[in-house]
Amino acid sequence: MVTAKEEESDVVLGLGVGANDYVVKSFSPKMLMMRVKAMLRRAVENDSLGSTTRIEIGQLAINPEQFVVRLNNQALSMTNTEFRMLLKLTSQPVLVFTREQLLHDAVGEDVIVLDRNIDVHTRAIRKTLGT
Repeated sequence: MVTAKEEESDVVLGLGVGANDYVVKSFSPKMLMMRVKAMLRRAVENDSLGSTTRIEIGQLAINPEQFVVRLNNQALSMTNTEFRMLLKLTSQPVLVFTREQLLHDAVGEDVIVLDRNIDVHTRAIRKTLGT
């Protein structure tokens, strides 16, 4: 977050609503670039760790290593694309993804599909989860 507000309450609020960092104007471009690089470095490190980390949200459990999704301790049947979409969405639940981002992670960048295919997969995931 880049802002002119520098009060402690503003910083606490900004970080509390999800900002990963809080930079107050005026700042040097070099400092901003180094902070962005540090964030990207941590994101890459977390992504490599996140690919094997089990995710649990309420009664939903996802095991990427075993390619298994369980809800209320019952195994669910999903396609590879649905599994990768659900994994992407649950691994970073506070982020909003574009259709293109979801498609890229779910089917890869070399596959040609319509961006509305995400709607079909989303409906299937919701039906499987009962939501």
